[in-house]
Amino acid sequence: MRIIFMGTPDFSVPVLESLVQSEHEVILAVSQPDKPKGRGKELQKTPVKKKAEEYHIPVLQPKKVKEQQVVEQLRGMNPDCIVVVAFGQILSNEILELPKFGCINVHASLLPKYRGAAPIQWAVIDGLKETGVTIMQMDEGVDTGDILDKLTVPLEPTETGGSLFDKLSQLGGPLLLETLKKLEEGTAVWEKQDDSQSTHAKMLDRTIGNIDFAKPAAEIERLVRGLNPWPSAYTFYQGKMLKIWRAEVTQENKTDTDSIGVIVKADKEAIYVQTGKGILKLLEVQMEGKKRMDTGAFLRGFHVEAGEQLKSL
Repeated sequence: MRIIFMGTPDFSVPVLESLVQSEHEVILAVSQPDKPKGRGKELQKTPVKKKAEEYHIPVLQPKKVKEQQVVEQLRGMNPDCIVVVAFGQILSNEILELPKFGCINVHASLLPKYRGAAPIQWAVIDGLKETGVTIMQMDEGVDTGDILDKLTVPLEPTETGGSLFDKLSQLGGPLLLETLKKLEEGTAVWEKQDDSQSTHAKMLDRTIGNIDFAKPAAEIERLVRGLNPWPSAYTFYQGKMLKIWRAEVTQENKTDTDSIGVIVKADKEAIYVQTGKGILKLLEVQMEGKKRMDTGAFLRGFHVEAGEQLKSL
């Protein structure tokens, strides 16, 4: 097939690599515009743009892919299929109907569960036992099109947003190639999504990581894992932000509300914090302006006492 690939972040790259290494021809990569980053505010290429340039694939970066000039440019390339992986823009119906085999999306959840922008992190935060990758025929809705293929993946007890991201990003490419083969052979089966079973994985921002210690320790521990490495879970200690990178639940007991967020004790390896239900053991932290470190190392530089309070904004 002649394929136009649309994607932007790191998650998209392994799928692009799978297509390039297959019998298919990637004739164009479409990505979001480069954005300024860092102190110098220099424009930084998107991960998909970097990879496409390595393979000498032409790159298009429209502010709005729906603009008629862009649509005509895509039409002029006569693609058999458009593959979309975390592109970041909504496609018009005109684009969806442009290729012979339509537009195919690789989504990091078992649709119709976790439609939306952050299905990987929310799978961890919500304590799912399994998630996966779905290959979907795109329509005008957001992650609402017919399902072509699925692959289920179990979550480990210590799964983080980062580790699950890595797993799912590697699985999308091989599954997509199987789907494209079925489309070419005429053996693909389209399954309508049950909208009544749908859930939404809302976009992440930094405020989500602000820990509310009134919640159960188990819920906070999942938040810590789900937001690792970005945007991270955090609290405030002695007026400074304290990021929590790793924690575990040590006790499932109830407490009175006056003790919530109070440090119960600090030993050589951890800080123990009272939550709304249970005690949370902090194992890896990062004080504002300092490096990420095991809590044992942190405690050798900071004197922490029982009775001190961790606070949210």
